[in-house]
Amino acid sequence: MFGIVPESCMPSTSTLIDIGINLGHDSFAADRESVIARAHAAGVAQMIITGASVSGSREALALARAAPGRQFATAGIHPHHAAELDEERLADIASLARQPEVVAVGECGLDYFRDLSPRAVQQRAFHQQLELAAQVGKPVFLHERDAHDDFVSIVREHRRGLVGGVAHCFTGSGAQLHRYLDLDLAIGITGWICDERRGAHLLALLPEIPAAALHLETDAPYLLPRDLKPRPASRRNEPMYLRHIAAVVAQARGETLEQLAAAATAASRALFRLPGE
Repeated sequence: MFGIVPESCMPSTSTLIDIGINLGHDSFAADRESVIARAHAAGVAQMIITGASVSGSREALALARAAPGRQFATAGIHPHHAAELDEERLADIASLARQPEVVAVGECGLDYFRDLSPRAVQQRAFHQQLELAAQVGKPVFLHERDAHDDFVSIVREHRRGLVGGVAHCFTGSGAQLHRYLDLDLAIGITGWICDERRGAHLLALLPEIPAAALHLETDAPYLLPRDLKPRPASRRNEPMYLRHIAAVVAQARGETLEQLAAAATAASRALFRLPGE
C-alpha cells in the first residue's frame, strides 16, 4: 500500500518544499529511498529533516549530506527531551547547528500537553536554544502545545536577536495565530487541516496568513491527512502527501495550487536560505 499515490498527490508543474519531515524515524528504515523517490515524483523538490535530539539531529545531518541541495536538516532538542540538555549535549547541538546543511535550530519549544520534561526544565532548554540560534544566525523551528502564553513570552524576550522562525505544525486559534504573526514568526501548516474533527477551524484562518509567512510540512510519519483517498493501510504519513495538503490550503485561500506552491516555496527558500533549483 505504500506505493499507491492518491490523485491529489500526482505531480504537476508546481514545486513544493516539506519544511518538517521526520525522515530518520524508524518507520522509514525499510524503504527510505522509495519514500524519497515518491516525494520527488510528487513534486517535493526539497525537504528539511527534523532533529529533535542529539542523535536525531546527527541522523538528520547525515541524511541531508546524502542528498546535497535537496535535503537539509535542523538540529535541536524537543521539549520532550529537554531534561537531557546538559552542557555536553548543548555543545553537541551547537556544533551541529553550525554545519552548512543545518538550516535551523530546533525542534525546540514548550509542550505542556504531555509534560515529559518538567516545565521549568523545558523553559531553560528553550532559552538556551534560542540563544544558540541567535549566535549562529539561523532561524528556529518551533514547537508549542498547550503552552502558548509562556511560549510567546520567551520568544518575545529573544526575538530581537533571532533571524527568523516558524511555528511548526500550527493548530491554534485566530488570536494565537496573530500573536505569532505579531512576533514576525512564519506559520507551518500540516495535514491537521485535513482532519474534520480537529482542524476544520484552521481553514477559515488560512487566508489571514501572509503569503510570505506560510510554509507547508507533513510532519511525517505523523499526521496522515484523514481525507486521503485511498488511505494507506499502514496509516503512515510521508512527504509525497504534501501536494494533497497544499491543494487543501490553496482551496481555503482561494488560490490555485500553482499560486500557493510558488509562494510557499519562495517563503521557505527565503527563511531557510535554501538554494533554488
